[in-house]
Amino acid sequence: MKILAVCLGNICRSPLAEGILKSKLPESFIIDSAGTIALHEGEHPDKRAISTAAKYGLDISKQRSRPILPKDFVEFDVIYCMDLSVFETVISMAKTEAQKSKISLFLKEAEIPVNNFEVFDPYWSEMDGFEEVYQLLSDASEKIKTKLLTSNS
Repeated sequence: MKILAVCLGNICRSPLAEGILKSKLPESFIIDSAGTIALHEGEHPDKRAISTAAKYGLDISKQRSRPILPKDFVEFDVIYCMDLSVFETVISMAKTEAQKSKISLFLKEAEIPVNNFEVFDPYWSEMDGFEEVYQLLSDASEKIKTKLLTSNS
């Protein structure tokens, strides 16, 4: 199964989600991340995201920001969006109903109804914002792991 995590710039939330999902799911799962804007294309994740992930033994420092591409809608089985704005942008890029059916809010898929199923963007916050996002993504990833492994067995 191929999973794509998407946020705005692909430097905070989706790199954390990618790292967490990779740590929780078997290696047979292919996980990547992208952003809806190319502003940070080629850049490493935000230093605060790297630091927060490292605190939990995850190295996301080698990831590079990239925009979501038309081919992603074909190559990935599921596309998890971090907030409603990202979700709406990604849905608008999908060409077919089949592609649209792959797209969901990350927290909605995990059945975590906080903040209207949105993972807030910690970019403008301090380290505690990144910690909060990490915990939320980790909890959601655990639920998604259970869901995916149950449905794929």
